[in-house]
Amino acid sequence: MSEARFDELIHPSTRLSLVATLAATDWAEFAYLRDLLSLSDSALSKQLSTLEAAGYLVTERLSAGRRRTVRAQLTDTGRDAFAGHVAALQAIVGGDGPVG
Repeated sequence: MSEARFDELIHPSTRLSLVATLAATDWAEFAYLRDLLSLSDSALSKQLSTLEAAGYLVTERLSAGRRRTVRAQLTDTGRDAFAGHVAALQAIVGGDGPVG
């Protein structure tokens, strides 16, 4: 079980939804994430770049003929950060006091 740690990087609702989605899967394609989260291409790219710069996810660009796709996957660091953030939210909601 991860230590409860409130994570300011993950906390905004768009990033939290994105990370939660990726936590439930191995890889997710860009188009799937864009449609699921109702984001524009540029908004999703910005969120992916922010999380990738923090080491929370990796992206991979694939080519199949003329079709190019991008997919994303949480890293172990991202999974730990998400689990710690969820534990922190549960502690806050459960009245366990402030969580760092």
